[in-house]
Amino acid sequence: MQISFSPFRSDSILILSRQGDVLTIDGANLDFGPLPEGAVLPREAVNCDWLASDVTRIDGVIHLTLLLPHGPIPWPAPPEAHAVTHPEPIFVTTDGSILLPSYSPEEAAE
Repeated sequence: MQISFSPFRSDSILILSRQGDVLTIDGANLDFGPLPEGAVLPREAVNCDWLASDVTRIDGVIHLTLLLPHGPIPWPAPPEAHAVTHPEPIFVTTDGSILLPSYSPEEAAE
């Protein structure tokens, strides 16, 4: 599973996990198992406010973009915040919890 991100300012917390082709977002299961190779599942067809793109399966891999909430970041953003302000896609190959890019001023001060 390849997950890209679209960052936005919010105090919400996003919790993700994966089990095969099932992505669990804040306790809600999204089962992409039935999505055939090369198919596109429109974002509007998925009941999930965190989903920011259509969902596709390319070479057997599910591709999607999720909104990535982040807390307050000073301007100009410090280099430590780059992981959240310009997140790289992640490739999830194992089942279980998914670690997301994060930043907090407290982390930067440590």
